[in-house]
Amino acid sequence: MTGQTLGHYRVFEEIGSGGMGEVYRASDDRLGRDVALKVLKSSLAHDQDRLRRFELEARAAAALNHPNIVAIYDIGMHEGAPYIVSELLQGQTLRKRLLEGPLALRQVADYGIQIAQGLTAAHEKRIVHRDLKPENLFLTKDGRIKILDFGIAKLTLPEQNQEQSDDRVVANMTTQTKAGSVLGTVAYMSPEQLRAKTVDHRSDIFSLGAILYEMLTGKRAFSGETNVDTMTAVLKDEPAEMALVRQSIPPAFEQIVRHCLEKEADNRFQSARDLAFALSTVSDVSTSKQVAALREGKSRWRRWLPWVAATLLLGALGVLLGRLIPTVPSPVYRRLTFERGTIYSARFSADGRNIVYSAAWNGGALHLYSSPSDAPQEHGLEVNDAQLLAVSRTDEMALALHGKHGAHLEFVNGTLARAPLAGGAPREILEDVRWADWSPKGELAVVDHAKGRSRLEFPIGNVIYESGGWISHIRFSPQGDRIAFLDHPALWDDRGSVCVVDLAGHRKTLASGWESEDGLAWNPRGDEVWFTAVEGGYNRALMAASLSGRLRKVLSVPGGLTLQDISADGRVMLTLENERLAMEAAVEGRKGAQDLSWYDWTVPRDISTDGQWVLFEESSEPIGPRYAVALRKLDGSPPVRLGEGSAGGLSPDGKWALSVFIGTPEKVTLLPTGAGQPRDILLPSLEHVQNGPAHFSPDGKQIIVNGNEPGHAVRAYAQDLSGGNPRAITPEGVVGSLVSPNGLYVAGLGAATSLAVYPINGGKERVIPGLETGFTLAQWSADSSALYVYRTGELPTQIYRVDIATGKRQLVREIMPASPTGVVSISPIVMSPDASRFVYGYYQTLSVLYVVSGLK
Repeated sequence: MTGQTLGHYRVFEEIGSGGMGEVYRASDDRLGRDVALKVLKSSLAHDQDRLRRFELEARAAAALNHPNIVAIYDIGMHEGAPYIVSELLQGQTLRKRLLEGPLALRQVADYGIQIAQGLTAAHEKRIVHRDLKPENLFLTKDGRIKILDFGIAKLTLPEQNQEQSDDRVVANMTTQTKAGSVLGTVAYMSPEQLRAKTVDHRSDIFSLGAILYEMLTGKRAFSGETNVDTMTAVLKDEPAEMALVRQSIPPAFEQIVRHCLEKEADNRFQSARDLAFALSTVSDVSTSKQVAALREGKSRWRRWLPWVAATLLLGALGVLLGRLIPTVPSPVYRRLTFERGTIYSARFSADGRNIVYSAAWNGGALHLYSSPSDAPQEHGLEVNDAQLLAVSRTDEMALALHGKHGAHLEFVNGTLARAPLAGGAPREILEDVRWADWSPKGELAVVDHAKGRSRLEFPIGNVIYESGGWISHIRFSPQGDRIAFLDHPALWDDRGSVCVVDLAGHRKTLASGWESEDGLAWNPRGDEVWFTAVEGGYNRALMAASLSGRLRKVLSVPGGLTLQDISADGRVMLTLENERLAMEAAVEGRKGAQDLSWYDWTVPRDISTDGQWVLFEESSEPIGPRYAVALRKLDGSPPVRLGEGSAGGLSPDGKWALSVFIGTPEKVTLLPTGAGQPRDILLPSLEHVQNGPAHFSPDGKQIIVNGNEPGHAVRAYAQDLSGGNPRAITPEGVVGSLVSPNGLYVAGLGAATSLAVYPINGGKERVIPGLETGFTLAQWSADSSALYVYRTGELPTQIYRVDIATGKRQLVREIMPASPTGVVSISPIVMSPDASRFVYGYYQTLSVLYVVSGLK
């Protein structure tokens, strides 16, 4: 194969081989990158039905974008043999590493968590690996583990009749001995897989349990002289106790592995996410060196004090052990929810015996539920379409009614209401409230929006702090003299700071520089503010900040934590979140939707004039803190990264893309989509330029950006690319960026106003008749006479064409992601002016609620 060309892939050298075929290092001449090219045996392609299923499975695997899953770029055929093109990795397989012996305990926990996170991403797309084993796990040189060969298990594993009995399956297995060779995949198959029964994601959990066992002990969990012997061991036997093989393995670790290896799937971990969470609780276990030091310490005491009575010796050993390893009680986790969906907020009741939370389960509507705080026994409350904001010391709820959810679970355009937890209809108080909390005396503090500013009010009507960005998660201190909150300087972005303000309006920042922050509460003493945040990426940890600004980490797990509440006795209520902002395309005449997500936080911003490309930004953890601006074809071709920043729009000729710089100094950059150099556009008169909406005028000579001058609220500005100062074109508090095709108007939207159009060159705004608040702009019509609009948070989302002059509304399209469970909102939506092509982002979060005791 060396020197041959397969399509546009040029083969350099063979880098591996196995039972399925050979792997080569090759060059993708079209994109100029090295890839791994795996050519499978031609015999695998003889059955056209199996080959068709393989292609479907491989295409599904190619849609997986996760740091712990090898990326699949392409598939094809060469001289009758199928091949797969994937990312080229540097390192070694886990099998090769295991030949050196067992791994360190911390390393096993870390690798196990990474594998479980990768499986979580696959299982959420209903993709099961079916052939997880050390040969299919790759350790990269930077300490990351990658799952290989998603999508080919169906092709390479034998088809078996599901009606076969256990005896017939055993009889059909090979009796090849393991002398001089590795025994294949049987040792890692789940019992239901060996019995030829239908398998689901829990089969992968069994396989991972067998792998964890081997990483910890250096020995296989199940083994025999032949495949039949090994298969019998999987079906009938329990693996040897790990502590007998390696004494340093903690009991908690062994319990997790044995829970994975339950013979019945219903008795195992029910999700890879739960397994990852369990492994996180043992990720800080003692190392073997520490254990050895303890044993050495015992020996010294025996040598030095042979005359000491046994009781004194034990007492002295206890003192020594206490000094070597301080005793810290392990946290106790109690899981309270088991449905699949999204938890929006949760609070303890006044006495801490119960909890109340708002959630949407299994793709259904938002409801309020209550449950004992020590058992998963939820029952619905008779309040619909309501988000819980707070619970008072007299068990009165503050609710937001009739609103819509945006990104980061913020409830917008809601009406504040109060209702007793014991039952009764809500009483409405105030419109357009985003957040609220009860003071110890039963008074409400609220966050609302006015003239483009987010305002914290206490009592209602008295502004004690305001921000040009947005304020969230307000909480009164137990003493009632301060309010803690999260302050986000940029709209549509959850970066920010943790702050407190006294009732006179004196604000203090306790911790800043968080890339993502969500969730806040006071500890029972009122001397610390606890919150969940992360400095880089999206795996938020539980942090604590004292009023003097001293910062410490309380709890860190794989996945995003969100702090919901802390009870008076110190129990902590957390949700473990699996969040993503995905991107799909819907094309007229094409069945189904095309997943265009890059990683986990993909935001569409513009569509090219020919409707073939989407400009988007990616801000997930692998990208880094500055985000990325990228292009991708609507047919699903690999994305092309253009540069850093938050994406804006494409120039009319498609040669330039706008990027809003994440950081200081405030600037906008023109990024070339082809050959060329970036060009910075400085905006020194603006204090802040908002991420996201920024577009070219139809003639390509101006750009429209959103920002604010010092002391003023956000608004839209026009900036000539030839130079000069930006010129305001909308009133304060009104943002806008999409210019009409005739170049005369910008569509603008205020926090509490409906869409209107504003002349770029000055003049009175044009209000659209009959268009109520709550609509967001997707696109102008090609003739500039109408707008395409939709409501954020409406599921499914309906896109309307609205005539500017008459307000006449016509339904154009209804959009709902292919996987609706956990979908909170659909936004932004970009589309072609002829309404034939749509690209939309959707925010999806799956939550599990825990009450944790013992955190300090």
